[in-house]
Amino acid sequence: MKTITIFRKPDIVGRKPAKQEDAYYSSQWRLMYQRLKKHKLARISLVILSLFYAAALFAQFLAPYGLQSYDSKYVNAPPMGLHFVNADGKFHLRPFVYELKSGRDPVTFRKIFVDDETIQYSLRFFVEGESYKFLGLIPTSTHLFGVEQPGRLFLFGTDGMGRDLFSRIVLGSQISLSIPLIGVAISFVLGLMIGGVSGYFGGWIDSVIQRLIEIIRSFPTLPLWMALSAAIPPRIPVVTMYIYIVIIFAFIGWTDLARVARGKFISLKNEEYVMAAKIAGVSDAKIIVKHLLPGFISYLVVATTLAIPGMILGETAMSFLGLGIRSPATSWGVLLQEAQQIDNVALYPWKLIPLGFVIIAVLTFNFLGDGLRDAADPYKR
Repeated sequence: MKTITIFRKPDIVGRKPAKQEDAYYSSQWRLMYQRLKKHKLARISLVILSLFYAAALFAQFLAPYGLQSYDSKYVNAPPMGLHFVNADGKFHLRPFVYELKSGRDPVTFRKIFVDDETIQYSLRFFVEGESYKFLGLIPTSTHLFGVEQPGRLFLFGTDGMGRDLFSRIVLGSQISLSIPLIGVAISFVLGLMIGGVSGYFGGWIDSVIQRLIEIIRSFPTLPLWMALSAAIPPRIPVVTMYIYIVIIFAFIGWTDLARVARGKFISLKNEEYVMAAKIAGVSDAKIIVKHLLPGFISYLVVATTLAIPGMILGETAMSFLGLGIRSPATSWGVLLQEAQQIDNVALYPWKLIPLGFVIIAVLTFNFLGDGLRDAADPYKR
C-alpha cells in the first residue's frame, strides 16, 4: 500500500495574529464598539442611562401616584423606610411601612412626623391605583407597586402640597430626559446641514453663515433663554410649551456642531478621493453624503453626546427659574423650585433629591461621551 504524506503549509513569517488582522478588516463602527466595551465607566453609564430612559418610558406604571394626587395630611412628610422586622422583633418576608403620625416638636413647635408602630401596611406589586394610559395607548389602572389601603407610600417624602416626590421625579424624567435628546437631535441635523454647506462651498456663503453663528454665540445664554421664553404666550397647553422649549434649545445648540462640521468639511473636501468624485461628475449632494460624512460621522456622534448634558442643565435651569415647563406638568427643574428657599432645604432636605438625579444624568452622559471619544479613534493603542 502506498503511503501518502501530507505536509503542513508553513506559517508566513511575520504574519499578524488573528485578532490584530480583524482590527484591519473590521468596519469603523465595529472597532468603535470593541473599544467602547473596554471603557468601564462608559459601560456603566450606558446601563444607568438605559435604566433612566426605561423608567421614563414606563413612568406612569412605575409611579405609585399621579401628578394631581396629593394629601393635605402629609404635607412635607419625610421619606418612609421599608421594614422587614417590626417593633416586636418579628421578621416579615414582605416589606412593610408604618403609618405616619403627625405631631409637634416640643421645642420648636414645628410639625413633625413619627412612625406609628402599631399600624403597618405591606408592600404589594401590581396594585390598582389611578387610571392612566399605558404608553399613551392602553387604558389601565395597574401600578408596579404600592401598599395596602388606606396606607400611603412616600419613598422620597412629599412636597409642600403633600404630593409624592418619588412619583413626581419619575414622571418628571419624561420631560427632563426627552427635551435634551430631541433638542440635540434637531441641533445635530441643523448643525450638520448648515456647517456642511459652509465648509464645503466656502466663499461668501461661508462668511454669511459664520457671521450668523458669531451673532448667536455672542448673546449670553441666560438672557437669551429669558428673551425666547418671554415670547411664549402665557397659559398655553403643556404639549405646546414642550414643543417651544425644544425649539429654543435647538435654536441655541446647533452652532457648536456647525463649527465642528465646517472644520471637518474644509479638511476633507480637497482629499484625492473627493477630487476624483468631482472629476467623475458626481453631484455635490452625493459627495457630501457618500464620501465626506462617513469620514467623520463618529466624531459628530461624540460631539452630540457631549452636548446632551448641557441641555439637561439648561432645561433644569429654565424650569427652576420659572421660564420653562410649568405646573401642572413637572420636570426635575420644576421640582427644585421649592429648594429656592433656604428654610425648605434646612428643614426638608429630601426636596434636594431631584438634584441628585440631574447630577447622575449629567455625569453618565459625560462618561459615555468620553468613552465614545476614545473609541472614535479605533486604531489608537
